Amino acid sequence: MTHNQQGQKLKTAQIVLVTGPAGAGRSTSINVLEDLGFETIDNMPLSLLPRLLDGSVQSRPLALGIDTRNREFSTDGLLDLIETISIRADTHLTTLYLDCRAEVLLRRYSETRRRHPMAPAESPETGIKRELELLSPIRSCADTLVDTSDLNVHQLRAEIERWFAPATGRHLALSLHSFSYKRGLPRSIDMVFDCRFLSNPHWQPALRNLDGRDAQVAQYVAADPRFTPFFERVLDLTQLLLPAFQDEGKSHLSIAFGCTGGQHRSVALVETMAKALAEDGRQVSIRHRELESRAGDERQD
Repeated sequence: MTHNQQGQKLKTAQIVLVTGPAGAGRSTSINVLEDLGFETIDNMPLSLLPRLLDGSVQSRPLALGIDTRNREFSTDGLLDLIETISIRADTHLTTLYLDCRAEVLLRRYSETRRRHPMAPAESPETGIKRELELLSPIRSCADTLVDTSDLNVHQLRAEIERWFAPATGRHLALSLHSFSYKRGLPRSIDMVFDCRFLSNPHWQPALRNLDGRDAQVAQYVAADPRFTPFFERVLDLTQLLLPAFQDEGKSHLSIAFGCTGGQHRSVALVETMAKALAEDGRQVSIRHRELESRAGDERQD
């Protein structure tokens, strides 16, 4: 490797984009990241962020706080920004979404007696509902989702440290994602596996309305004779690569499994893989994009 190649390798900037509804803990998370050595910038106008990244290479990891109070904020604008940063060869972007149940957000606003930024002249309930709907597409594409509903400040700090503290002496954090190819690939995924070749529970009336977390569905998917060799090879490949990624200083790895609807096969594979990796001592989180999107739609109804 030449000196120039080494220089190029060192120029990958780590960026964490922190977002979520007001009251979910975004400010606390930004403060924790700052304590971990990140340079933090909160509520910068969206149009200025590309110029910031086009400047000199960041010597420290960068945490960007963005929410609906940002000047020029729009859902499409933030999605475009995430896409723009994700495709850059000189950056590694992680979108951190601080989630929280609506009733908990309402309680927090009631305790502080603050006006909600999305409904300054209306009830907090109206503002919370409006903001959750606005942020729903951002939540669906987030790399890391932390539900703060049942976390106090100290627990939230520990959770952020678990994901973003320097990797030295720590386990590589893993996130496993299921998704539907109909809605496209998730953003910022490191490895993708297509499992549409497996038997589809959708065509079984008794299983159609269930999902891959259900034991009946998992057993049906696992009964396909191609499941075990596929699963074992993917698991072996993952276990082979994890130490190499960790040696390179990578703190987080995201792996996605896709199927037609993102409900049965991909979900079952994620659940099975997560269990196997956890038993191997790995730190694993799970995201089921289509199931979470459906649950979000039900909350809004």
